Amino acid sequence: MSLFDNILKNIGGAPDDVKNLAAKVGIDPAMAEKAIATLGQTHQMQGDTVELASVKTGLDTGTLNQIVQQIGGEGSLSSFASMLDRDGDGNPLDDIADMAKGLFGKK
Repeated sequence: MSLFDNILKNIGGAPDDVKNLAAKVGIDPAMAEKAIATLGQTHQMQGDTVELASVKTGLDTGTLNQIVQQIGGEGSLSSFASMLDRDGDGNPLDDIADMAKGLFGKK
């Protein structure tokens, strides 16, 4: 089970896991994880969250809007951002990499 599966389960109304979310929107689960992380990051930035995430992921805004809806809307993105950005630097991706290293026993 991925880190995002656990996070999604903690947000009410979210799909059971990333694999189900990916199937619902028609993308690969790895891309769904990247999209969720990027949406959490871009939610903290100036500008439109979905448009910024589209530029960073290469996914179209329609697909990203579907992901936002599936995880519980814009309010859920704040939850993702705060859960993922452990060091509070505004970039959750470095923290996700650190978490992944910890899962595999690497530091």
